[in-house]
Amino acid sequence: MLGPHVVGQRIVVRRVLPGETGPSGGPALTDVLGVCLSWADGTCVVQREDGTSVAIATADIVSGKPVPPRPPARHRVSAQEAQRRALALWPGLETVPLGDWLLRHSPTSTARRSRSVLAMGPSGVEGDYEQVVAFYERHGARPIAAVLPDSDEDAFFRGRGWVLESHDADTLFQIAGVAAARRALPGYRQARPPVEYDEQGDLVTVRIGDRARGVAAYSDDWVGFRGIEVSPEHRRQGLGLAVMDALLEWGAERGATTAYLQVLGDNTPALALYEQLGFTTHHAYRYLAL
Repeated sequence: MLGPHVVGQRIVVRRVLPGETGPSGGPALTDVLGVCLSWADGTCVVQREDGTSVAIATADIVSGKPVPPRPPARHRVSAQEAQRRALALWPGLETVPLGDWLLRHSPTSTARRSRSVLAMGPSGVEGDYEQVVAFYERHGARPIAAVLPDSDEDAFFRGRGWVLESHDADTLFQIAGVAAARRALPGYRQARPPVEYDEQGDLVTVRIGDRARGVAAYSDDWVGFRGIEVSPEHRRQGLGLAVMDALLEWGAERGATTAYLQVLGDNTPALALYEQLGFTTHHAYRYLAL
């Protein structure tokens, strides 16, 4: 599985350490993980993630294989943590921790994201179900849970009679690098129509007249978007991308390096637009209701 064809790829190599003895009395072995820089003249050179390079005689290689690239740090954030970062889009939201779950309620918004329990892993709390139901009953709201598809929590609520809250497709939580997304939009920056900014702290609403709008929120190095809308009579004119460009620029000015948004999985036009900017799905989730 190793050879000249792995140059440029991330690999793991198990090799013998000549002249050294291992714990069992046999030859000592060690693993090297990194990118293969070269494979020639009986030597494999691997660059570790710390930048150092190791030259390994191919005769000392016991085994090895290519391995997938290390995902960016933003992709290693759990679904629950990513969702918690997205709370910045809902100022004034009431949140109550329930172990590792999070009860959410907004007195002004009717969006499911602002009126559901975030349950994307075990709560770690006894009586969690009863507390969820009681919380939403106190607020006069239907109990709703945001869960990962086919997860233990999905089965947990369904086993108690909860059903899909709507016939919508699962929601996709998508992320991208801010710099990469902005590089995909140079043409929109030069020809962008006049934009109005309505800032309220770390939240901004961008408008292009009455033709298009969008909302962004910044928090802890992440900038998120919601409500990207273009009036029907002005669609297919690039206004959605122009709004995204303005919002990305706003986030970059505040130091954001990661961008996120949430879109229904069957919203093909929106997914195509966001794909142009480098957004990929971090996780999917759905809403269940009692």
